[in-house]
Amino acid sequence: MDIKKVLNNNVVLTENDNQELVVMGKGLAFQKKVGDLVDSSKIEKTFVLESDDVSDKLAELLSDVSEKYLQLSDKIISYAKSRLSTKLDDFLYVALTDHLSFAITRHKQGMQLKNPLLWEIRKFYKQEYEVARHALDIIEEDTGYRLEDDEAGSIALHLLNSQISGEGLESMVLATEMVNDILNIVKYHFGMELDEGSINYERFLTHLRFFSFRLMKEEGQDADNPDDFLYDQVKWKYKEAFQCSEKIAMYIEKAHNWRVSKDEKVYLTLHVHRVANRHQLNNKTSN
Repeated sequence: MDIKKVLNNNVVLTENDNQELVVMGKGLAFQKKVGDLVDSSKIEKTFVLESDDVSDKLAELLSDVSEKYLQLSDKIISYAKSRLSTKLDDFLYVALTDHLSFAITRHKQGMQLKNPLLWEIRKFYKQEYEVARHALDIIEEDTGYRLEDDEAGSIALHLLNSQISGEGLESMVLATEMVNDILNIVKYHFGMELDEGSINYERFLTHLRFFSFRLMKEEGQDADNPDDFLYDQVKWKYKEAFQCSEKIAMYIEKAHNWRVSKDEKVYLTLHVHRVANRHQLNNKTSN
């Protein structure tokens, strides 16, 4: 394998079978240049990348940040991949490495930043938060520093962001706030507390998350051929849930200036009805 780019003394970019690789090892790139052979005996770690853009950004990052944070990120990402069912984007190597370097530097200096979304992250993204909590153990084991729970919230957001290709961290924050607001609308409309431990609640959360991202991506535009018959049927059959969906649509239009399409209202109404109906049935059974 030939060196395509020297990232620092210990990390180079190379290629194998037309697939870009970042390889790491102590002194691997010392006094080496582009075109030289990679000394395979010095390779300690290999990263397979699917995007040229990621390798370029990784090169830029590693000019300022120690590769030990990339190794730390890799341990966390490997664990996350074993625990989460969705694919993680390669850019996570860049984003998480950069974040860990900054977070640990701040911790050493006694600077603690509060994560204003920590409560919502714990509540809505339990799997990602649990992975991030374990990430704190990995960080402590490697560095000796125990970061605060607020950092687990930030790591969870990076994991979430990585699962949604093309969306930025800012979008994740907006989606989390939107889901929280929609849940509050549902609770107040029906005068109920949702069972957060139920599968039904988890399904509803999943729908709301992707609903929010569809709104951000498509800005709530109507489809070319909305199903008016189904819309009218749902509006008539699930009156209470439809009224709740109308409140949600009104909130989205006022707060974010996005219009919810008829198709989205149909699916939103069905999910609202499902979560509210299950809650009411469970209450009747328990009384």
